[in-house]
Amino acid sequence: MSTAGRFEEDEMTDDVAVPRGTNATQLGNFNETVILHAIRRADGVSRVELGKATGLSPQTVTNICRRLLDEGLLVEGEKTTGGLGKRRTQLHIDASARTALGAHIDPALTTVTTLDLVGKPIDVERFPTPDDPEKAVAKIARVLKRLIAESGTDGVGVLGVGVGAPGPVDVARGVICDPPHLPNWRDVPVRDELAAQTGLPTVLEKDTIAAAVAETWAGTFTDGCSAIVLYLGTGIGAGLVIDGEVVRGTTHSAGEAGHLVVDPDGPPCACGLRGCINVAASPRALVEIATHKGVLPAPGPDDNLDSRLGMLYDLADAGEPAAREIVRRGAAGVARAALTIGNLVDVSRVVLGGPYWPRMSAYILDAAPTALEAATAASPLHPVALGGTKVGENLGAIGAASLVLDHAYTPRPTRLVLGRPERTGRSA
Repeated sequence: MSTAGRFEEDEMTDDVAVPRGTNATQLGNFNETVILHAIRRADGVSRVELGKATGLSPQTVTNICRRLLDEGLLVEGEKTTGGLGKRRTQLHIDASARTALGAHIDPALTTVTTLDLVGKPIDVERFPTPDDPEKAVAKIARVLKRLIAESGTDGVGVLGVGVGAPGPVDVARGVICDPPHLPNWRDVPVRDELAAQTGLPTVLEKDTIAAAVAETWAGTFTDGCSAIVLYLGTGIGAGLVIDGEVVRGTTHSAGEAGHLVVDPDGPPCACGLRGCINVAASPRALVEIATHKGVLPAPGPDDNLDSRLGMLYDLADAGEPAAREIVRRGAAGVARAALTIGNLVDVSRVVLGGPYWPRMSAYILDAAPTALEAATAASPLHPVALGGTKVGENLGAIGAASLVLDHAYTPRPTRLVLGRPERTGRSA
């Protein structure tokens, strides 16, 4: 991992890229990630099966597996019967061999988590996001250090820290720029501050992109799949997966959906349009609409977005007409946005998740068939499946930690083809 306290980024240049070869070290590391990827996806596979799956020679597979066993990343499991009575030893990822830490900074709630090597959460902690970014970063660092201490590992095997935050973020500088719902968070160097306070390499990414990485790492999508991950936090954004790769965009801002119009008769937006998803269908917008219409009382000193959204959905569940109309209209907007984006980039799946998905899911899934019918009429080439996340409500934090795992262990063929510098961060 980088001794500078952060992950090294791929080199960016305005010059024309010249294809270059690769050295043996890069090729060896790439082949290791190929082997690890195949074993993780199969959850138990023999060396012979690895050779067939990866196209690597038997000797290469044997050598790499021996190294990974020596490093403690793999363990040998049961023997299975192969052809002609031969018994083959199954290889598995040792989930406890490495851990990754993640923090998701939502305007309402910050979530911190620890993942094992296969992406399973070990610990999760949540707390209201402080308005003061300095206090927020310090608290995140304290929680991270406590989770490491409670693990009993003394930090051995910790790969690093991933941070997911609402955009815009400057990934190259590791800075949260000026999120619309975090008014005091302007040009906050969260990556370098966390790296300094924890002593761990740290990477920052927009939270919707982190969510897409989480679903990809968790195996929600098959290799080569194209999908949308719609994240329901304080606001709503989209993570894009095209041909199995998470799309980040030129400035790591891909998936901004806040000003997609989902209700032409909806509230006016600061951008000059009406009914943008930010003001018509996001969790914050639904609470504001309900307060404006008198469906919810004025907020008290201890109220927050989580509690007030819960009040709104409790009223809707109980059959209160105005509350049901608000949440149903919002749900229709979310479903329409999901499928509109899905058609725009030609995906086969739309996955929804985030902290407010559990409360909103029933209404969105109820609205989905109507939106799906309209979307199919617009793009009849193939159906688009819409459903909930398999990662869970802590999708943002799990996505942040998954950035670290993805960074360290996902094969990147483009680095070999284009001769880009290899990212550091393979070992603890």
